[in-house]
Amino acid sequence: MVAAVRSTVTAIPAGQVAAYGEIGLAVGIGPRQAGRAVSMLEGDVPWWRVVYADGTPATCHEGGARALLEAEGVPFRQGRVLMAQLRSDLDSGEGPWGRRP
Repeated sequence: MVAAVRSTVTAIPAGQVAAYGEIGLAVGIGPRQAGRAVSMLEGDVPWWRVVYADGTPATCHEGGARALLEAEGVPFRQGRVLMAQLRSDLDSGEGPWGRRP
């Protein structure tokens, strides 16, 4: 499970994000299982590009996700990633996770 999540997360381009549920859907697990797997990823895997469905950044890995996302130019409003601006590839069905249901 962790290997599949690692592969999917690694494919998220810099400056874009995916929600835990989207990662879970891609690998056939639930969002909470995806979150657990993301929390176990090594620091060289872009774990910070996985956010909650409402755009809240991850809290794992000592909470450094927001700073890493901002360094990639990810826009925030009121502490949340502007998901609508960063999901265009997900909506089109491109990327390793395919089309959202």
